[in-house]
Amino acid sequence: TCAALARRETAMAGDTLFVFVLIGVASLLFASGRVRLDMVALGVLLALALSGVLTPAEAVSGFGDPVVILVAGLLVLGEALTRTGVAHAIGAWLLRVGGTGEVRLMVLLMLVAAALGSVLSSTAVVAILIPVTLTLSREAKVAPSRLLLPMSFAALISGMMTLIATTPNLVVAAELDREGYTPFGFFSFTPIGASVLLVAVVYMVVIGRRLLPDHVADDETGGRGVRELLTSFEVEGRVHRLGVPEGSSLVGQSLAEARVATRFGARAVLIERTDRLRRTSIFVPIPETLIRSGDVLVVFSAGDGVGPVVEAFGLRVLPLEDRHGEVWLREIGVAEVLIHPESRLLDRTILESGFRTRFDVLVLGVRRKTEAIRDFVDLPLEAGDALLVVGPWERLAGLQSATHDFVVLALPIEIDQVAPARRRAPWAIAALVGMVVLSALELVPVVVAVLIAALVVILAGCLSLDDAYRSMHWSSLVLIAGILPVATALENTGGVALIVDGLVSTFGSAGPGVMLTALFFLAAGLGLFLSNTATAVLVAPIAIEAARVMGVDPYVFAMTVAIAASAAFMTPVSTPVVTLVVEPGGYRFADFLKIGIPLVVLTWLVTLLVTPLVFGY
Repeated sequence: TCAALARRETAMAGDTLFVFVLIGVASLLFASGRVRLDMVALGVLLALALSGVLTPAEAVSGFGDPVVILVAGLLVLGEALTRTGVAHAIGAWLLRVGGTGEVRLMVLLMLVAAALGSVLSSTAVVAILIPVTLTLSREAKVAPSRLLLPMSFAALISGMMTLIATTPNLVVAAELDREGYTPFGFFSFTPIGASVLLVAVVYMVVIGRRLLPDHVADDETGGRGVRELLTSFEVEGRVHRLGVPEGSSLVGQSLAEARVATRFGARAVLIERTDRLRRTSIFVPIPETLIRSGDVLVVFSAGDGVGPVVEAFGLRVLPLEDRHGEVWLREIGVAEVLIHPESRLLDRTILESGFRTRFDVLVLGVRRKTEAIRDFVDLPLEAGDALLVVGPWERLAGLQSATHDFVVLALPIEIDQVAPARRRAPWAIAALVGMVVLSALELVPVVVAVLIAALVVILAGCLSLDDAYRSMHWSSLVLIAGILPVATALENTGGVALIVDGLVSTFGSAGPGVMLTALFFLAAGLGLFLSNTATAVLVAPIAIEAARVMGVDPYVFAMTVAIAASAAFMTPVSTPVVTLVVEPGGYRFADFLKIGIPLVVLTWLVTLLVTPLVFGY
């Protein structure tokens, strides 16, 4: 019996070591950015199953976890609010009431970002508010760098406001439920989150504002016209009008068959055509468009001019006058978009990403780290790349709803910026309000309230079922589902008990306040390398077990972990919420350190003082 017990303890110790090594390897891969986060999570899941640490059912249990369903439902609801114009209507209201004072604009943006982020994805909120902030900064003659960072920090803090505001809150609440405690309610986070927001606003106005860079980012786009945008991407002068004479070999061929783009780097922006004595234009023609004799191709040359294509097909170079641009601008325009850190377009070339077919626009230019790239056809896209796209005005305006792939930094001043009259907007608002009421009054479980809201917006026609599926960030869902079983593995192998013993023996005698501090900085430190979801998965069971060992109410420590997981202020790569503002704000790594570190300390102090008052030790 003793020998069998010894063998079991040895095996358990080996499993514990394996889990710790696995977590370490996963952390390095997360931090490196060389491997997709969802692929790392799947690798962790497989390693736990193949090693025997978890059974196959335990390893894949995360895919059936209510947290994953909750996040998927919230993504659908957020997409509905964007498609119905509700989210952008809030941005338009900001433009009306923002005024021109820097402090007023900063405070207003922070409050609105925090309020929206409490019920929507904070990443989506930042994507919506970036172009609004750029326009506000232009009208107030304030550098965008003075407003974008405070806005993104407030969006991070919004994750501390309600149960559904961010995934770590749901993870911590689910862990409490799994351990036999009543989970957090919808507004359990609000007193602490509101306190952090108040302190953050005061800090940014009094101190942070003095630390913010005061410069105009190289890619500032607010209020610029089409010509200015073309110049900023160094594409002005590369648009040409080419006549197609009767004897041209291009006659009767489609653009795809002639391979005008792939062979010569010339993209047809529009085709001027005379049909039955009536002059018409085909804007952003599809590759299958057949070329006729007498057509005039308006092409953009990405390479060394149009000489090769003119010679190959016997075309004629026609004059390009200002009046041509005035006519074209009635139908087509340009816009600048920023590739999202979680975009499905990452690591794909322009052709592979299917911009033309998926979004009905053409890419005219690419800028990476303020440098315009002339030959970008075969360039894999990276997070933070700025793209200049051309297309019909309605298509450009519609790009604003594709916030899961990119952010529309600016539409030129030529566009008629009239908010769309979305008839389904009342349904989206009603679904949102109903979800909050059902959750807050605990009439139904939160996951049921979210699913009801998601179903309502689909049935009401706010978005189609296909749109709903497309709105789900599957990579994020796989990341959550793949990393959740790590907590089970730590629990089963004794890893949680080992960490708790170390924490209690080191800090336990100093009192719960010191343990709270240790847990806060443990979670905040891990959040620099791991996603906030992974951080919550790892630290939440440790915090609850530490509370049990010390005889302390677990809600204080659990809340501390949730708050710390959202306090990713110190680096621009910890979360997409802050990564999105780096390029439009022209920020440097040092800006996040000098502004973010004090804010992390202030968040810890608020958590240390307010959380025990709300829950008690």
